[in-house]
Amino acid sequence: MITPESARTTAGTAQHPTATHVETYGIEHIPESERYGKPRDMLFVWAGANVNFLSVVLGGSLVLLGLNLWQSLAVIVVGNLFWAFNGILAISGPVSGTPCSVLTRATYGIRGNRVGSLATNWSVCVAYAAVNLGLGSLAGFALLDYLGITVTTAVEAVVVAVLAGTTLLVSVYGHALILRLSPLFTATLTATLVFLAGFVVAYAEPGHVPEGAPHGADLGAALLIGFAIIASVPLSWGSGADYARYLPADASPRAVAWWTTLGGFVPTVLLSIVGVLAGTAVDMTDPQTSLKDIVPGWFYPLLLLAIVLGSVANNILTTYSSGLALQAVGVRISQWAAVLLDGLAATAITVYALFITDFLDALNEILELTVAVLGPGLAISVADVILRRNHYRGPGLHNQTPTSAYWYHGGINVAGLAAQLLGTGAALLCLNSLYVGPVASALNGADVSALLGPLVGGLTYTVLFRSLYSRQLDRVRQDRAVESARSTAAIA
Repeated sequence: MITPESARTTAGTAQHPTATHVETYGIEHIPESERYGKPRDMLFVWAGANVNFLSVVLGGSLVLLGLNLWQSLAVIVVGNLFWAFNGILAISGPVSGTPCSVLTRATYGIRGNRVGSLATNWSVCVAYAAVNLGLGSLAGFALLDYLGITVTTAVEAVVVAVLAGTTLLVSVYGHALILRLSPLFTATLTATLVFLAGFVVAYAEPGHVPEGAPHGADLGAALLIGFAIIASVPLSWGSGADYARYLPADASPRAVAWWTTLGGFVPTVLLSIVGVLAGTAVDMTDPQTSLKDIVPGWFYPLLLLAIVLGSVANNILTTYSSGLALQAVGVRISQWAAVLLDGLAATAITVYALFITDFLDALNEILELTVAVLGPGLAISVADVILRRNHYRGPGLHNQTPTSAYWYHGGINVAGLAAQLLGTGAALLCLNSLYVGPVASALNGADVSALLGPLVGGLTYTVLFRSLYSRQLDRVRQDRAVESARSTAAIA
């Protein structure tokens, strides 16, 4: 008889992959014998990916919107509460042993997921990989220029290629190497950015009132636009289960959710605050250049190097998840090949943004589309976890025949696709960046896309799923009752 204790011992002694071998698993179900790690490992995975310069840039953008220190702090804290979504999604990883791009077969259906995952997971991952590669490349250009190297177009192309190649190499090796490098990334980047924070605080003017600070209705619009900008970071991550899926099946859901949420929330909030404080001292329109005025000469190249390293660390997770999403869409290739294809796609977008159009304009557009597309998708997935009480059968998610419990109607979960369309549609009506949507126009420019999109998506899914698939929910409850009884008997 297998007890929870013996199962934990078996998982703990599994011969898990090493950091020197290419990961063999893609979207396949991870058997219990291959599970390893502890929930607290998720802290370093997510902190390593989010101790980066992007949050400093976004924090500084709040000052550019005309918000003062306290208004900006409120926006930063509230906007980053969306990290709880990723924490909730992460708890489904150990239970199912599958990545998020496969788990969404529960929300979109076996066939519907090919469209849903392509729109809400793969496309966003590739777009964000391009954003990170662009930020890292700009810092690389500045670093070479500081060192006295003439930065020609050819040199810029080499920088982009080196950063893209480094990211792809780690992503191809996969989960074990990511887990090994994450604490190193976290420690190195944290040390550098703590120094930056110290220099910024020394020059910061907390009572600074931005020129043209908004009032009344204009202030409300600025706060909501700032909220959408800050929320775009946690909403860009819908891959909590991708890294938690290797944890033992009996890993504490509360611990998994907590460490995942904490790993994203803490560094993002703190670095955004650094960005706001920097915005009270220098013009954050071009932060990589303007920060040079408030840091010592010896530290400036280290800062640029940290920006480069942070972009690579963030992109490793992004590219890894994009490879899983591409496989889930139905492209029959291995994980390493999927990662390479996605990396090439992201590099092509970066080249366009850096050499053909304006990078900052491209960044803002990507952030806004992230909120409109992935925000409702995350809310739908969270609603599904709650409705099912985190009950997923990993092998069943890989059954792509009409006998699958996730087949629904013709392989499509009508509730999921309808909720995604309505949620995204609602968000698009509220945008105030690419264009001024009718809702934003009626609200004097206020952008409520980060609020309305997830709200409409999550509520629509909950109502439709309960109405259309109540029998499936009944079966889920019955399965949970049976498993609970078995666990109680095994312990006895």
